[in-house]
Amino acid sequence: MLAEVSALLAPLAAAIGYSSFKARQFEQAFPNVGELTDIGGYRMNALHIPRPDTADLPAIVFIHGASGNLLDQAGAFLRPLQGRAEMLFVDRPGHGYSERGGPENAVPSGQAAAIARLMERRGIEKAIIVGHSFGGAIAAAFGVHHPEKTAGLLFLAPATHPWPGGVDWYYHAATAPLLGWLFNHALVVPMGLRRLEQGTMNVFRPNVRPADYIASTGPSLVLRPGTFHNNATDFTRLLGYLKAESHRYREITAPTVIITGDSDDIVWEHLHSQGLARDIAGSELVTIRGVGHKPDYLATDVAIAALEKIAGMPRDLQAAARNAEERLTGDIVATAN
Repeated sequence: MLAEVSALLAPLAAAIGYSSFKARQFEQAFPNVGELTDIGGYRMNALHIPRPDTADLPAIVFIHGASGNLLDQAGAFLRPLQGRAEMLFVDRPGHGYSERGGPENAVPSGQAAAIARLMERRGIEKAIIVGHSFGGAIAAAFGVHHPEKTAGLLFLAPATHPWPGGVDWYYHAATAPLLGWLFNHALVVPMGLRRLEQGTMNVFRPNVRPADYIASTGPSLVLRPGTFHNNATDFTRLLGYLKAESHRYREITAPTVIITGDSDDIVWEHLHSQGLARDIAGSELVTIRGVGHKPDYLATDVAIAALEKIAGMPRDLQAAARNAEERLTGDIVATAN
């Protein structure tokens, strides 16, 4: 019997050891580029770009989506907006290098409150809040619960409304008692590494993923056991939260722009983005034909024009979207040739 138990435990121990080794490798490959700030019992991580003398935009806070970290939004916006605004690229609670905090951070309103406290600690009184994908739910919660800190809202392919169905099986596995710990510590890394290439390509589909995306944004960080558990918890709690809270979007009064692609098969444009446009009075919906789930990378110029419009500058966002469509069509033709 002892030999049989040892035969069963040996491969499990090896898998856990391998996962621990790979987690350290992920952190060595993508060390923290931000700064940890205590916000009251735990620390939030963010890359803070102070307000430059040449700034012509309000402060901007960027909130990444599921399975991500601050490098994702920094990769899209840091260089194009350099010298134009104070910027705060946030690792959401329990993601990247931020600590998780309490159970309230398992839902978007808790994460929005954490970001609001981080802004206070960093001396940012008010900002345009930018949320991509899952970050859109947090940006919406921010607009509802922290209007005094919200200079405007920019939603990028946001996940903000209840959807039919549920979430993938592995998120339930990751949050199950006891078995979830084994799943996260033994299976997530090897399974995730096999899916990483195709998974990131799917996020950009039908568009082409930037060649350096994996190397520059550190998506492997989400495969660390604790981070994957937090990510899975976020997913499994989101639907119930949105069913209870999405009716409150009608309370939002901040200037709002929603940018989405009409080819997004990860977060449905007709349900989420059109739902926001319906719920938030005075908001503007910008739909870019042929774009999937990453308008932040594929139409960065449109997003920056939206930030400018939210800041009070005259911008024709519908014309900017048509220009982006023409550019993307040209890129596809050039790639094919």
